[in-house]
Amino acid sequence: MLKGIDPRLSPELLMILRAMGHGDEIAIVDANYPAVTDARRLVRMDGHEATAVLTAILSILPLDTDRQLAFRPGIKGGSANLEPIWQRFQEIIWHYEPQVMLEPLMDEAFYSRVKSAFAVVASGERALYGNVILRKGIIKPEMPT
Repeated sequence: MLKGIDPRLSPELLMILRAMGHGDEIAIVDANYPAVTDARRLVRMDGHEATAVLTAILSILPLDTDRQLAFRPGIKGGSANLEPIWQRFQEIIWHYEPQVMLEPLMDEAFYSRVKSAFAVVASGERALYGNVILRKGIIKPEMPT
């Protein structure tokens, strides 16, 4: 255990988050997602909901501020088909990064992005479409006073 570090962040996940560079992406996927098939680097967190994983990761990961930063799957039929988990993801993201909007990526665009992500975290999330992708930002140097 470490002070100030969410205990859900395993040594393996901490290593991956630290190794990621500016612009690298990490995907948190639900229990139905083919994570083993699609991941370049895979971290298993089967006992945790995706919202808990997202909260733990955002407690230490800065999001990019230059462009689109967070993505969810899109569903054919557009915004009328919003899944409740996406609102929970958005609320968590706003807690850490108030300006960041969760953007939809349709069909293959989402899956292609997961496949190219730096890492994939396989959660135990059972909600349908409980997937999110985050783009890592930077921590700016402190200015001397």
